[in-house]
Amino acid sequence: MIQETLGHLLPELELDPHTVSALLCASAAAVAALNWMQRRRIQKKMEEARRMRDLGLQCMEKAVQRFKQQNPGADPSRILSLPLVELAEKLKEGSLSAESVLYTYVDKALAVTRELNCLRHVIPECEGQLRDLQGQKEKGLLHGVPVSIKDHIGYKGHLSTCGFAPFLGPPEQENSVLVQVLKHQGAIPFAITNVPQSLFNYDCSNAIFGQTLNPWDHRKSPGGSSGGEGALIAAGGSILGFGSDLGGSIRLPSSFCGLCGLKPTVTGAIGPMAQDVGGLALCMRALLGDALFQLDPTVPPIPFNEKLFCASTPLRIGYYETDGYFLLPPCMRRAVRETGELLQEAGHTVSPAVPTSCSEAASLLSPAAAALQGCIVFMVAQDLVDPGLKPQVNCYRIPVLVKKILALLVRPLVSPSSGQLQVFYGSLPTLSPQAYRTEFIAKWKKLQLDVVLCPVLGPAFTLGYPGKLLAAVSSTMLYNVLDFPAGVVPVTTVTEADEEELLHYRGHYDDAWDRRLRKVRAVGLPVAVQCVALPWQEELCLRFMKEVETLACERKKCT
Repeated sequence: MIQETLGHLLPELELDPHTVSALLCASAAAVAALNWMQRRRIQKKMEEARRMRDLGLQCMEKAVQRFKQQNPGADPSRILSLPLVELAEKLKEGSLSAESVLYTYVDKALAVTRELNCLRHVIPECEGQLRDLQGQKEKGLLHGVPVSIKDHIGYKGHLSTCGFAPFLGPPEQENSVLVQVLKHQGAIPFAITNVPQSLFNYDCSNAIFGQTLNPWDHRKSPGGSSGGEGALIAAGGSILGFGSDLGGSIRLPSSFCGLCGLKPTVTGAIGPMAQDVGGLALCMRALLGDALFQLDPTVPPIPFNEKLFCASTPLRIGYYETDGYFLLPPCMRRAVRETGELLQEAGHTVSPAVPTSCSEAASLLSPAAAALQGCIVFMVAQDLVDPGLKPQVNCYRIPVLVKKILALLVRPLVSPSSGQLQVFYGSLPTLSPQAYRTEFIAKWKKLQLDVVLCPVLGPAFTLGYPGKLLAAVSSTMLYNVLDFPAGVVPVTTVTEADEEELLHYRGHYDDAWDRRLRKVRAVGLPVAVQCVALPWQEELCLRFMKEVETLACERKKCT
């Protein structure tokens, strides 16, 4: 049939259909050969990147062994047991040496990554920074503290891959602002951690360096996109780490891994992750200073407000168990309810406070998300797509016009308040971001709230699940749209009763996403809550987080 058609269409060329077919086959073979060559080039770049990573780890293992031989009396367990605030004090006063602390954490990080695959690279320059610290007369707030940083945070001489093979090119030419400020405060960046391909996924896997595992359960994801940080810190391989948060990328791995994490006010901002709230507060004290304000003029020159953080007056706390868009598992809602009761008993005023439409917040992100999705589709066309990202990429490849048509077809089938399907298929916002933010703040003020307590997505999902449950990030995404500071604090663990209740879970709409969530099992895994304050009130957010952490710890001791 094809040959007959070609014979009618191309008579002037005097080519018989067999010749044309041969040319088409040759062209197809040439395209296939080019694709194979491109894939082979990508694979070679990946192999070289993994070889360099392994070589770097081996070099640091030798450095650790040299230190152990020269210091046979060193006690790593004592160092690893210290919380960040106490460790920083001992380093500053000199009762602990920066050298012993650094090599202890490098050694632990190497052991952790053999189990969890959370390191993308070790920074060998950390050894040279030890010598630089010895000559410093003034000691910063993070003097000698080893810190880890997420893959895309620029460090001079090292790659920032975002999990993409095409980014395995020239290394960074300058240190990022964060790295400069950390060094100014005496911190020692020693490790770069793994991320999901594109950073636009809350699992942690890429085709170059592979899948990072959750230290609580290797069948579970550590969350993302700061998943390498979450796994490393939770397993004890770092005491302070830095991620970034465009839609929950600090808070989700903190929730999945049982950590404390803070998303600052600015959208997409870099923020700290640590074992406790005290560590986050110390970090923010160190960051919010003259060095940062001079290097980055976009950050308001507002130093850390110690008075606000240390205040003890009762708080007016609003809370909600669901945002009305995606109903989180029973254990996450229980955590909010029980934490609210503890806060009430502690003398705070706690009252229900339902936010404005979260489906509207999701739709406000859709234009920016569409642009980002287009970039991701372009990048993966030059790369090997990681299996964890494939469900999202397949969705992104649907033309925008088709999504809008689907939105029109879906709208009559769901309630007007429903957001999941409409937003997923390209619905449009009815408010501008600023109007939505103004409306939300006005309601907050009318209720006379200081802070808000609400759920965060969790517990940790099974590996591969995040790419299939995109709508579930509404709990964190809301505060990226609003540009509010928001933090995560672990408060309890999943119980058998939670799992039993999950069997009857239907969500808000009992759609495909809700039914998928029903299959998640996680007894014993960490359960966290989210603490929120108004813009530029990071200290109040941290104070609230500290109160929640203290009450949760007291309850744990009593049970």
